[in-house]
Amino acid sequence: MENIPITDNHIHVDPFNGEGPIKVAEKFHKSGGQRMIIPNKPSWTFGEPFNFTKAMEMVLKYVDEINSNTDVKAYAVVGLHPAELSRLLESGKDLKAAEEIIKDGLDHAQKLVMEGKAVAIGEIGRPHYEVSSQEWDLQNEIIVYAMELAKEADCAVQLHTETSSEEQFEEFSLMAKKAGLRTYKLVKHFSGPYTDEKENFGLTPSLISTRDVVSKGIKKSNYFLMETDYLDDLTRPGAVLGPKTVPRRTQEFINKGLMTEEDAFKIHSDNIKKVYGIED
Repeated sequence: MENIPITDNHIHVDPFNGEGPIKVAEKFHKSGGQRMIIPNKPSWTFGEPFNFTKAMEMVLKYVDEINSNTDVKAYAVVGLHPAELSRLLESGKDLKAAEEIIKDGLDHAQKLVMEGKAVAIGEIGRPHYEVSSQEWDLQNEIIVYAMELAKEADCAVQLHTETSSEEQFEEFSLMAKKAGLRTYKLVKHFSGPYTDEKENFGLTPSLISTRDVVSKGIKKSNYFLMETDYLDDLTRPGAVLGPKTVPRRTQEFINKGLMTEEDAFKIHSDNIKKVYGIED
């Protein structure tokens, strides 16, 4: 796999609650990983709720630390997790005030992308937990707003949502078309094995890299990305997947004949270039 730039499309680093950027990157690299795409964590994880600008600045700093001190190439994704809106509403903000605060944060995310400091807007989306119909509608409006910003910046969007299948993929594709965003620029983070375009409606699925999901996905198509959604949170050991998973899973599947090296190159190089414009 020496010529395959193994990429984890959605991996967090957190020096406050976890091991931090350098240790996570070193673990990833020792297992064969070469590139990490890192979204900022929510504002409450570092004890400053609603300080969205700082949350984004922090991930830019972590990316710089990785790029300066390890052999991994890191890229930032900046945005506001949908739970930020939920927490604003819980804090007493009304829908209009909360909407303005979230949109201001997303405007800042777009600015960072347009300055070349980040490669995508995200993770944005809607909750994976039950909320009021009023909040649900607002979350959907904000998704389209973020897509419009991405259209202007010509960048991708990483989408966090409830568990999604064909119905939701079609819904998101219609949102992208409404915003004028090319559907392949919309990345469904933590996706199941919906790799056939008839299932994903032109979106880019970022498969959570369990054996089951990747084995089902690769049987249908090699148009997908791979991720761990690693949290880097020592208070939640074993949550989601570890930082070694994507390189090890890729090598395992090649060794077992479940994925060719050409498939792996498409997933980790061609698809990444198409979605983010990142060259090897």
